[in-house]
Amino acid sequence: MKRALIIGLVVGIAMSAGCVAMADAPAPYVDIGFRHGNLRNAQENIVQAWELVDQAQYANDYQLGGHAARAKELLFEANQELRMAATSANHHGY
Repeated sequence: MKRALIIGLVVGIAMSAGCVAMADAPAPYVDIGFRHGNLRNAQENIVQAWELVDQAQYANDYQLGGHAARAKELLFEANQELRMAATSANHHGY
């Protein structure tokens, strides 16, 4: 009984990590526009970082202990924050 539960948990965690690993990269230049060059450049770097992490995952057969997938989650969040920063700046007339 306990063994089946543990196996089920391990399989569930592996499947959820795989879903994150297969998620789409942050879309470049979304909602940033040309008014915010520094934010746009930061966003380009996020997209590039995502692609490099993706390549590292592939090169290592996705055996990076979940850390690369977590890095991609954080990159996705950073991309969202940049979009909100641009929206805020637009709202304030900058």
